[in-house]
Amino acid sequence: MNTLTRRQFLGMAPRLAALLGLPTAALPGIAQALEQLAGGAAPVLWLQGLSCSGCSVSLLNAESPGPAEILTRYVSLRFHSTLSAATGSAAMEVIDRTAAGGGHVLVVEGSLPDRVPKACTLGGRTVNQVVLQAARTARAVVAVGACASFGGVPAAEGNPTGASAVPAFLSAQGISVPVLRLPGCPAHPDWILGTLVHLLKFGMPPLDDQGRPLAFYGRPVHDHCPRFADYERERFASTFAEPGCLFKLGCLGPVTHADCPVRYWNGRTNTCIQAGGPCVGCAWSEFARAKSFPLYRKEPSGA
Repeated sequence: MNTLTRRQFLGMAPRLAALLGLPTAALPGIAQALEQLAGGAAPVLWLQGLSCSGCSVSLLNAESPGPAEILTRYVSLRFHSTLSAATGSAAMEVIDRTAAGGGHVLVVEGSLPDRVPKACTLGGRTVNQVVLQAARTARAVVAVGACASFGGVPAAEGNPTGASAVPAFLSAQGISVPVLRLPGCPAHPDWILGTLVHLLKFGMPPLDDQGRPLAFYGRPVHDHCPRFADYERERFASTFAEPGCLFKLGCLGPVTHADCPVRYWNGRTNTCIQAGGPCVGCAWSEFARAKSFPLYRKEPSGA
C-alpha cells in the first residue's frame, strides 16, 4: 500500500480550504481529515442504485493528488460498488460490519427503485435494503449526483421502477439521518471530496433549502457565466458556433445552481458554456424528469 506523507496532506489542504471557502486557520483540520480518509479512520461506504456510474467516473477525474488517489490508491473506502475488489459474501461482510459499527458516512450514487426493489440488487439483497441498513447508523448520508439527489434519468416520467431520490426514499422510511444533496450529472470531484472533508472535520456544511452545500451551489450558473456580459447587453447567439449569450439556445444557467464556470471540469480545462454549449441544467432539481425535457432547446423565432 502506498502512503501519503504529512507534508503532502498539508500541501493539499490550501486548495481544499479555498474550494470550501474556509480560512487558513482550517488548514490543519483539513489535512487531518484527508489523513483520516486515506487511512480508513473515517469509514465511508459508497453504494450505487439506479445509475450509470458516471459520478464514480467523475471522482476518478481528479487532479494529482486528488480524490482518485486518496480514495482508491491509498485505500480508504470501506466499500465502493464499482471500485472495490471485494465481491460476494466478502463485500457484504464489509458493508454489514461497517453499518453495525456506525459513525460512517454513507455515499449513495443513483436513485432507488421503490416500486420494483428487485430492479437493483447487491449481494442477494435489494439495494434499498442495504441502503436502509447503512443509513440507520450513519453520521450522514451524501446523495451524489442528479439521480441520487432528485431522481434524475431513472425517475423520468413513465419509468416503471418508481425510482426515488435518496432523501425522499429515506424520509418515506422514517430515517432521520442528516442528508446532503450533491446534484450534477455527474457531480464534480471537488464537490464530493470537499463535502466529505467538511463533514469529517467541521460537521455539516452550510446548506441551502434543498440540502446542497452553499460553497458549491450557492449561486446560479448564470451569475458566474463567462457570457454574462453578453446577456446584459442582449447579445444573444443564434447558433452554438456564435459568440454571445446562449440563453435563446436553451441555456438553463439562470435556474441551475452550481459553480461550474469558476471551478471548471476535466482537470480544470473547460465547462459546457466555455465549449460553446448551453448549460443543460444537470444540477437542477428538474433535470431529465419530464419526457419532454430536451438537452437543447431553441426559443421560437422572434422571441
